[in-house]
Amino acid sequence: MQLVSLRILGQATRQQLRRSFSTTRVGAMSHIGGLPIKYTSEVKIEHLPLAFSSSDSRFFDKTTLKVTGPLGERTMPIEPFVSLEFVQPNGPQSSSTESQLLVSVGNSAERKQRQMWGTTRACINNCVIGVTEGFSATLRFVGVGYRAAIENGQLALRLGYSHPINLDIPEGLKVSVPTPTRVLINGIDLQQVKLFAAKVRKWKKPEPYNQKGIFIDDETIAKKDGKKK
Repeated sequence: MQLVSLRILGQATRQQLRRSFSTTRVGAMSHIGGLPIKYTSEVKIEHLPLAFSSSDSRFFDKTTLKVTGPLGERTMPIEPFVSLEFVQPNGPQSSSTESQLLVSVGNSAERKQRQMWGTTRACINNCVIGVTEGFSATLRFVGVGYRAAIENGQLALRLGYSHPINLDIPEGLKVSVPTPTRVLINGIDLQQVKLFAAKVRKWKKPEPYNQKGIFIDDETIAKKDGKKK
């Protein structure tokens, strides 16, 4: 019994030592969250005091941020401990035409708030980029007979199977096939663009021996030699 108690005490002492040697400062400034989000007059950002969802209980206590731009509109939930400060250009004589949005949290010493600080800032920035420039992903088909086409509003893939694979194009995405071995995906939602690209890629993931498959953007894969007899 005494041996077990000493062992537990030793583990607790080691954990305290690890904490004491930590270089992370409690309540440290978030490197990403502290950066201002810059946007021009063509972008309109509204922080609405409305629940992000009236049907999903996960979002009842979260307010709604709406970002509108030339390419469309994006909405995202804002945690109750996140504060947004809008900074406008200083008067008509100001040389700057960009507005700024500053993101902060109530208590940066709390782990969840510190984590969501940078995440919230990154998501808002992606919304601004999405409605102004948009996001894109390029799929490259490498392999004999591998090709794609738009047929009846669907993306049709021919990847060596006995039948073509038809994928519905999600709403909000624009998919084009400039050549049979290249597919372009465009949209204002980065997550949706990358998610659909990954959905197409999973049908023929790149393999390292012949280096064939569906590659996303500049993706490469190290070549492996086959088994030698």
